[in-house]
Amino acid sequence: MADDTLQVDLVIDFVCPWCWLGHRHWQKARELMPEVATETIFRPHELDPSIPPQGLPYKAYMEAKFSGTNRERWQQMSEHLEAAAPAAGIEFRFGEIEHRPSTVNAHRLMRWARGQDNAVAETIADRLFSAYFKELKDIGDPEVLIAIGAEAGLDKAILTDLFSTDRDMAAVRDEAMFFARLGVNGVPTYILNGKFAVPGAVAPETLVEAAKEALADGD
Repeated sequence: MADDTLQVDLVIDFVCPWCWLGHRHWQKARELMPEVATETIFRPHELDPSIPPQGLPYKAYMEAKFSGTNRERWQQMSEHLEAAAPAAGIEFRFGEIEHRPSTVNAHRLMRWARGQDNAVAETIADRLFSAYFKELKDIGDPEVLIAIGAEAGLDKAILTDLFSTDRDMAAVRDEAMFFARLGVNGVPTYILNGKFAVPGAVAPETLVEAAKEALADGD
């Protein structure tokens, strides 16, 4: 990475709707500052590491998570997200989701994509969000993930072999714990040049301001 390149560690989980919105906001922010070279590295976070490998029924899970007074809060959040989605070019279908997957396998796929090419990783990140929230797919299922990876240019045979093992599962969770120890307890979180942390799906213009501040701090 060149000295004048802004490195952004984007900490996300692929079942987090704010993270999809946040990813799109970061894409827009880069369009607003074409003069700034950036390197985006997707970092793992599991909103709920206790989810079993086979996942859980979505509706029952969400009812338990957002019971009582929290139910109204989730209703307000989902309505806000659905209203904000079209401007970001995305779509949420909360009422039709049937499965709440474990996301460790999705993060494994992202880890392998990161090792190949940033552009591939970017494509896979968007595909994972779309697969879950728009296409209603189980992104904990290795077959679904292998197809997503192959469509983005990763070798299908290699992915099939990797997913037949627990390769990098511990590494993903260790990486998530590393960022948790740094103080990342909510996602999305943008970490700019390892110095500035910006939490939440903030507006693209806010990200531009933070990016320029991070670059100026390095001068």
